[in-house]
Amino acid sequence: MAMAGFAAVFYSEPAVLGLLGNVVSAFLLCLQNFAVAHTGLRPRGAEDILAGVHLILIGGFVQLLAGFLAFRKYDHLGGAAFLTFSALWSSYGATRIMSAAYPSLQNTTLPSGNSSHLPPLGAAQLSASQSAVAGLVAYISISFVLCFCSATTNYIMPFIFGALALALVFEAVALFCQWALVVSGAIELVIVACGLYGAVALLLKGITQRYVLPGFGHPLFNVLLLGSAQKSSSKAIGEEKKKNTKYAEPMALGNICDTVSPFIFAFYFFGYMKTFCVGAVWISIISSCQLLSSFYSYLRGDVYHTTKFGVHSLYWLVMSWEEFTLTTFLGLPRAQESRLGMFGGWFFLATACALLLMSTHKDTLEMLQNTSFVILTTAFIHQIPLPGAQPLLGAACSLCTALSLYATFASLINSIGEKALIPVGAQPVSSSALQTALMALKSRLTSTGELPGGTGAAVPDALFYVCNGLAAAAAVQGGLGDPSRQQLSIPSVLIPGAVGQLYVCRIQAWGGRRFGSVLPFCYAAFWAAWAWLRLAGHLLNIGAGNTEGFTAGSVAFLVLNAFLIILASSFNVVLLCVTLAMELLSVCFLLFTLENLPLPFEIVVLSIFSILCFYGATASLANCMFGKDLLMMGPPLFTAGSSKKDPQDPPPCVCPKSHCTSGLRTIAELLNTGAVCGVPTDTVYALAASCKHPQAIEKVYRIKDRPQEKPICIFISNLDQLRAAAPPISPLLWEFMENVYPGGIGCIIQKGEWLKKLGVGAGYSRVGTQDSIMIRVPDLTVLVHLIDMTGPLAVTSANPSGEVDSTHHDMVISRLGHKLEGVLCDGESDEVVASTVVNCTKIDEGGITIVREGCIPAGKVMQIFERVKNRVL
Repeated sequence: MAMAGFAAVFYSEPAVLGLLGNVVSAFLLCLQNFAVAHTGLRPRGAEDILAGVHLILIGGFVQLLAGFLAFRKYDHLGGAAFLTFSALWSSYGATRIMSAAYPSLQNTTLPSGNSSHLPPLGAAQLSASQSAVAGLVAYISISFVLCFCSATTNYIMPFIFGALALALVFEAVALFCQWALVVSGAIELVIVACGLYGAVALLLKGITQRYVLPGFGHPLFNVLLLGSAQKSSSKAIGEEKKKNTKYAEPMALGNICDTVSPFIFAFYFFGYMKTFCVGAVWISIISSCQLLSSFYSYLRGDVYHTTKFGVHSLYWLVMSWEEFTLTTFLGLPRAQESRLGMFGGWFFLATACALLLMSTHKDTLEMLQNTSFVILTTAFIHQIPLPGAQPLLGAACSLCTALSLYATFASLINSIGEKALIPVGAQPVSSSALQTALMALKSRLTSTGELPGGTGAAVPDALFYVCNGLAAAAAVQGGLGDPSRQQLSIPSVLIPGAVGQLYVCRIQAWGGRRFGSVLPFCYAAFWAAWAWLRLAGHLLNIGAGNTEGFTAGSVAFLVLNAFLIILASSFNVVLLCVTLAMELLSVCFLLFTLENLPLPFEIVVLSIFSILCFYGATASLANCMFGKDLLMMGPPLFTAGSSKKDPQDPPPCVCPKSHCTSGLRTIAELLNTGAVCGVPTDTVYALAASCKHPQAIEKVYRIKDRPQEKPICIFISNLDQLRAAAPPISPLLWEFMENVYPGGIGCIIQKGEWLKKLGVGAGYSRVGTQDSIMIRVPDLTVLVHLIDMTGPLAVTSANPSGEVDSTHHDMVISRLGHKLEGVLCDGESDEVVASTVVNCTKIDEGGITIVREGCIPAGKVMQIFERVKNRVL
């Protein structure tokens, strides 16, 4: 999506926004702290509310935007840091607003005993702002981790993140001791000074495309000093593919969220918090960030982390608002018995076990994290009598926090270094062994004979089933006359059933699956109506005699769901069964509005619906992770298309597949005869012409409407080809090329007669400029083989001049196919932006210059150059 109208400077350097957000927020707190220290009067009422609003708008939303842009820029550290601090400032601002709006807000310390016990009234109380200590302590630990990790990229961010951590320490102390306000204010001035310098330095860098002020481009220490690459990589063999640099890795952000939420719960269960009102707000905000980590995992095509972070986010939201409802609204001793009739926790436990199973072929740390989540979900189940349940829950939350904090550190360092530098453990079970076990289960279930597999699962499918299964399990009510249980069940039904499914609907729509987005949207409306009438009806005075609107709505939904059943029958049997069970649930809802509901029938239907959703979630997750039908989903009953296929128009040019040797030979023959073809690269699709045919290079200019003054670069298959041509290149430039090739960096070097030895031939005058030429070695096996068959290729991006790059062979065919002789089809490209171009013509005198920043960040290029220069010189 184009960022039309948005300042290019901020897009190229989103850290400017993030730093300014921290600067303004820190300056606001600094002024308040010094004012309180001087007058002895804390801000109250409107003053505190305005401060909270400013923190949310500036510290929260501005850094949220910076985090979005940093993820798009493939900045692992910046994306995680700015979204984390966005959640911090938003939470702190919300606490200021709550403490001002509800000055008498109190919290109650929990007793020891079963997790279903109510906290006793009248225990030691803390104010709303003091209850934020749990969140502040969690963010302090995260800030120190970010401070250390940022030292591997530059030497400005460590001072800012370190000062933020220290400021949070004294902000927490200042809630109890007023002297800490002065110390906190002084540290916040350091944040302001360093942040302003960093913002100016990056702003100048974005404008001039080079580092004018020092501080960026040079780390405090090399990340590779933290260790050598581990033999057992965290990437499972056989699961995936090629490197994905379209978006930064969101695993660190998801682990940060899994650090903050259980830490706040641990404070609560160990009895250090009063009510859970403030805790629910802090967890809700950080859980929203975890949904963002799930969304970015989806954009990277990572079904496992999409599902895991989505489930964890739902879990923290449901548990926090359940505790909020319990401690804030229900002061009844019978609430303990009410919780014993709630069964949503069982579905969370089953889902946690499924995630644990699917993580067995990843690294040991991932498996330990999922094990701790299984322990936590088990301890939260109200039907399991556990002596001393509160300390046990606190210990389970502490274990989850510790593992997630280490995982945050490991994922950040390993992402920055692009190697497994921090140990995460070996792969407990091989990918092939897990697939074999799942296939054996499938064959046992289909022992009567081979059944056709279902349609391929998509990334969001598992979350769709999880949301519906959670809502159905939580909707099970042992009776209709327990208002406490109904009120406690509202978060368990409403959050996954409505909020979670609207998130699924959004990512289904993003992926272009039109029916896939309709289904979760309709079911979100159903569960919202269920929570409104069945669970919150007694609070909203909706009862017998005034449910006519719900009766009409249930009839309408019955008709709508009948059409969804027909559509689902064209996908797979599991989805068809789910829609059929939803039809029965609609009947139950209708009977309830007519006051004629047989409760046992509803319980059976809800249970069957939950079981179907659990199987659907597990099968979708397994099938999508490995790209195979490992667990049976069932075949479609009919296909939507007609039996006679409509004749399709032939493609405008030859379009062979890249995975076939015959396809490579076809394109190579075309290029060798002087044709122009579209080819995949390790970045975006490109137009290629043989350097032996200058008329073909001229044709490239005409096809693209490319200005003649814009030079065309050449691609070679490996650096040995360049060595054989013996160009006059200095040792420093050779070493730099060895560190950046193959990959998404192109080097501009001095042009000379040596190019003819390289095989450029008659096209010498049509590539590069009169004095220089850009050479690149692609990191794509298909293209390297093609160059070996044709010799050096003149290459430029496959798009009309001035338009966006082509990221799929279909885009090349539709836009330029009628002007080309052939397109080598390789599916979706690895990147959405072109390569980074570096001018190395004066590398020995003045260093290098970034001509164009593309898929490889300029900061990383400069780091490589400094490392090479220090080693050579």
